[in-house]
Amino acid sequence: MIGRLIVDRIADRFDCCPWSTVSGRAAAPTTAGRRPPLYTPEERRRRDATPWTLVQGVLAPLQFVVFLVSLVLVLRFLATGDGHSAAAASVVVKTGALYAIMVTGAIWEKVVFGRYMFAPAFFWEDVFSILVLALHSAYLAALFLGFGTQQEQMLLALAAYAAYAINATQFLLKLREARLESRWPRVGANIPGLAR
Repeated sequence: MIGRLIVDRIADRFDCCPWSTVSGRAAAPTTAGRRPPLYTPEERRRRDATPWTLVQGVLAPLQFVVFLVSLVLVLRFLATGDGHSAAAASVVVKTGALYAIMVTGAIWEKVVFGRYMFAPAFFWEDVFSILVLALHSAYLAALFLGFGTQQEQMLLALAAYAAYAINATQFLLKLREARLESRWPRVGANIPGLAR
């Protein structure tokens, strides 16, 4: 059963014939395995109209700059043992920036998709964002409650930063996908049975 599903999905990726009876198939081509567009026309309109899109566009690169500066400070502390206060303060600022982008991002998602988190278009990015948020929050708890040594706390910050880098990459790939969709119509969009 599972093997047949896998084979069917692979075949659907290569079978683009819109005329099922000519190709020897009795049914119209399935859309299984094909992803829907990132935004519906209405979602795209809401995305372009809301000021929260601009807020996200400003906060994302700002947070990335804070991340880069903080990463240097954290790595410097781990390598030399110097500059703990500056490194710790930078992680606190980075976490504040993360909280800001998470709250405003949830508002943006509500405006565009009708839910605060886990809209299908950004489901896995949101799931990973929760992990990023949890790791940053764990660092704050360790710092302010005195859990672990300074080096262990910075290693926790480094883990949070690794998760953030993965999550940022996820969002950059989605941004690229959205730009490609807006430039090029989906293949088969005007062929009955292939449009989604």
